[in-house]
Amino acid sequence: MRDRPLAIVDYGMGNLRSVQKAFERLGHDATVTRDATVVRDAPGVVLPGVGAFGACMRNLEGYGLAEPVRAVLTAGRPFLGICLGMQLLFEESEEFGPVRGLGVLPGRVRRFPPATDRKVPHMGWNTIRQLRAEPLFTGIVDEAYVYFVHSFYVEPANAVDVATTTPYGVDFASCVVRDHIVACQFHPEKSQGVGLHLLDNFVRHVVEHA
Repeated sequence: MRDRPLAIVDYGMGNLRSVQKAFERLGHDATVTRDATVVRDAPGVVLPGVGAFGACMRNLEGYGLAEPVRAVLTAGRPFLGICLGMQLLFEESEEFGPVRGLGVLPGRVRRFPPATDRKVPHMGWNTIRQLRAEPLFTGIVDEAYVYFVHSFYVEPANAVDVATTTPYGVDFASCVVRDHIVACQFHPEKSQGVGLHLLDNFVRHVVEHA
């Protein structure tokens, strides 16, 4: 499909190998890398993430990867953020903060409000409600179940960026899409058939049509 593999950004946090194996299971070549040149030149870039927002930003900057990732995003290159990799796209997080993010999309990252009828972190299977037709969701039914693990959620400033919502006390943005930028709060690599289908759609409908 391409002469270069997808670049999965390795900044020391995230299920990197699981994401790589999911793409490879679908027949798509993907490499885990900390090489800024590889990130800049890749046909598509994937930013996974697990952990604290501030620590992830420090690692991105410490490995010299924050600017290459910003360059990919602003240059219109296909990009997929996963879990914390979605949150980092926004301006700031209130986790131990406020802490500045990459600032590519306007909005904030907020903690789920406390409640007696649900636990934080939000962990396990939940549905995604599709707000509009997107190539990313080709072949995926509305209200499909996917797998989440997170205590914070994104509150985008622009409602048009929100592609799916998920109920958990609040109806939070579980997937955002803006042009070449795709990001999901859930883990497609852990979401079985639905998640694999979404990863395949990202390559076939976003990367290959860029």
